[in-house]
Amino acid sequence: MQLHDLKPSKGAHRRPDRIGRGTGSGRGKTSGRGQKGQNARSEGFRLGFEGGQMPLAQRIPKLPGFKNPFKKVYSVVNLSKLSRFKDGAKVDVATLVEAGLVHPGKEIKILGTGGLKRKLTVEAHWFSMSAREAIEKSGGSVKVLGEPRVIGPRRLAAKAPKPLPAPEGTRAAAPEAVEAPAKPAREKKGAAPAATIEEATPPDES
Repeated sequence: MQLHDLKPSKGAHRRPDRIGRGTGSGRGKTSGRGQKGQNARSEGFRLGFEGGQMPLAQRIPKLPGFKNPFKKVYSVVNLSKLSRFKDGAKVDVATLVEAGLVHPGKEIKILGTGGLKRKLTVEAHWFSMSAREAIEKSGGSVKVLGEPRVIGPRRLAAKAPKPLPAPEGTRAAAPEAVEAPAKPAREKKGAAPAATIEEATPPDES
């Protein structure tokens, strides 16, 4: 049984306490709040108020910037780390994870720090220009993992070659105007056909 489970006996009645109704209310002149002071007022004090000193919410240092939710975190591998593999070997994701150079589950980025004098076939998700040149210069090859990015129709239209400008002194030929087909005349509602009107008009006797 808890304290909130206690209830008065059935049929019992007790007059509720009337607080703030003077000395005859049973709660005294100050209604149980003591004498003057902040806690005796109706406003009390706001949440987080610490007596006038700098509150905790303002004492905590505020970190600048923001966290980019679309940021990609790569496992970085320098060229100097690839020299441990044999000449002519294929270095893929499984090989790098087994060697302890990358974290499993992250995309791999190859950077050009250091040198490479071995012929390797390297597979990764991203290569810097210096790393790509160094691998190809040593006789190896590079393979970028991941599906190619799909280009929409607007991008394709933007990448389409633009027509060359006309040379000076000549006027560019205007495109031939295409005549639009003539629209058939719309008949008004309630009007009789033309043949019917001619038949109904009597011939001129004069």
